[in-house]
Amino acid sequence: MNSTKLLRFSTIPECHRAVGLPSPAHPLISVIRMEDVNMPIAEIPFRVIYDFYTISLKKASPARYKYGQQTSDFDEGVLFFMSPGQVFGIDLPIDLKEVRRPEGWMILIHPDFLWNTPLAKNIKKYDFFNYSVNEALYLSDKEEAMLTAITDQIEREYNTNIDAFSQQVIIAQLELLLTYSGRFYQRQFITRKASGHELLTRLEDFLSAYFNSGALASKGLPSVTLIAETLNISPGYLSSLLKSLTGQSTQQHLHDKLIELAKEKLSTTNLSISEIAYELGFEHLQSFSKLFKTKTSFSPLEFRHSFN
Repeated sequence: MNSTKLLRFSTIPECHRAVGLPSPAHPLISVIRMEDVNMPIAEIPFRVIYDFYTISLKKASPARYKYGQQTSDFDEGVLFFMSPGQVFGIDLPIDLKEVRRPEGWMILIHPDFLWNTPLAKNIKKYDFFNYSVNEALYLSDKEEAMLTAITDQIEREYNTNIDAFSQQVIIAQLELLLTYSGRFYQRQFITRKASGHELLTRLEDFLSAYFNSGALASKGLPSVTLIAETLNISPGYLSSLLKSLTGQSTQQHLHDKLIELAKEKLSTTNLSISEIAYELGFEHLQSFSKLFKTKTSFSPLEFRHSFN
């Protein structure tokens, strides 16, 4: 049995050499066609860390991909995104007779390529760079063709004579690809709304159990990371899904639930405002009063008096 090998690629040329490809035409950006990759079976399974951004379209692959503690088989065309420093792995199926060449492409983007462009900052706004592999974007044939056409244009641009406009043209194409990807993710949230609502139900069950356990007083509000781990999804995907279903971020959703509980305690118990603030996990009464007034336009005391 082969042991799992850990690889780390600091540069794009280094990655090219590892998969049997010639040096890239541009050292800071490259498109790899999966059918051209020549990695011996003996090298798999492996885990890899890229010190650059990757955008990958994988399809018809016999391998199992692991990212963010999740494992998925990709038989359809799916797109997923990784930021520098994240760990990604590939395993072969048990039956090696199933092995066939994967299809698709990868765009490798070194952070230095984005330097001194708006995308250097804006790329962090695309939450899907931090989704797990099981939260990949499933593309229709039309969507796949559209993104592949943009990828082809990027490849053509850096393979021509590089000039003062090359970076600007490629950055524009990358921004277009990311914008379309964001649109397609919104479509996926809608077309898979049933699974999204099932996840929302699990979230509500978790929050109810957490609030009823008295954990607020001792631990405060649960972190977004804890909630995501409990639901077995990534924090970024949780926030994006909630934004799609409720129009709120995870933090806003938590605060609304907290205020509903505060209203219940203010209207049905004789606890003092300070006692309620403590039970809800606030160290300072002022913080509780400020959040309550922001959410309701009333101070906690004004809200309580409205019931008398």
